[in-house]
Amino acid sequence: MDPFRPTPPTGPGTPELVDFTVDLTAQEVLRRAQVMAALGPDWDPIEVLRGEEAAYDLLYSGLDAEQQRIHDALVEAGVLAPRGDGHAAA
Repeated sequence: MDPFRPTPPTGPGTPELVDFTVDLTAQEVLRRAQVMAALGPDWDPIEVLRGEEAAYDLLYSGLDAEQQRIHDALVEAGVLAPRGDGHAAA
């Protein structure tokens, strides 16, 4: 498709539409490279995951009986992912 050719008219009497596809592969590669550059060379994905797990453990620790019941119901319903034995940390 010629990028300098004007867009064909559409509307009643237009014979048919033309397929239009855009390959964003190069743009996606550039975006990913920019994300990795922004994260920097010291970024450690395993350490990030450990930190997230520790945050969830802290978030769901020390629940009272009613909070634990609600937590268990949310895990059972699939809203929260099960952790350890399926209950919040004590």
